[in-house]
Amino acid sequence: MEQWPPVGDDALLAELGAALLDSGPVPEEFLDAALAAFGWRTTEPDWSIAELTFDSALDLASAGLLRSGGTDRTLTFRSGPVVIEIEVTSTGVVGQLSPPGGGRVSARTTTGRCADVPMDAMGYFSMGVLPSGPVQFRARTTQHAVATTWVSLR
Repeated sequence: MEQWPPVGDDALLAELGAALLDSGPVPEEFLDAALAAFGWRTTEPDWSIAELTFDSALDLASAGLLRSGGTDRTLTFRSGPVVIEIEVTSTGVVGQLSPPGGGRVSARTTTGRCADVPMDAMGYFSMGVLPSGPVQFRARTTQHAVATTWVSLR
C-alpha cells in the first residue's frame, strides 16, 4: 500500500494527474441539469434574489425535533426585508412569505415550471410534492418579486 498523501510534490502531482485521467465522461443528465440551472442563474431586472439563510438539514441541533414533528426539512430565504419560509414534508411543500400579501408562488426545476399556486393575504401557500433535483421558488405580490437561490429538497 502506498503512503497517502504522497511524500513528495512530484508523487502528489502524478497521483492527481492519474485521478484526472481516470475521471470518465460526465453523465448526460448532469450536463443537462447544469446547463439549465446556469441559464436560469439570473432573473428579470425587477426580481430580487433571496439567499438561503437557514436549512434544517444542516442544523444538527434541531434535527431530532424535526423528525418527531413531521417536517422533513425547513428552509428560510431572505432578500432585504422579504423572508420566504418553506417546510418540505412527504406530502408536499407549505410556506409563507413575509411581509404578507396576496400573490402567486411558483416552483421550477431545471426542466421548467412544476408548480404555480396562489398565496393568500397572510402570505401562506401550499403545493404538492415537488420532483427531486434542483428547485427555485419565485414569489410575486403587489409589493415584491423574489426568486430564491436554487436548492435540492431531497
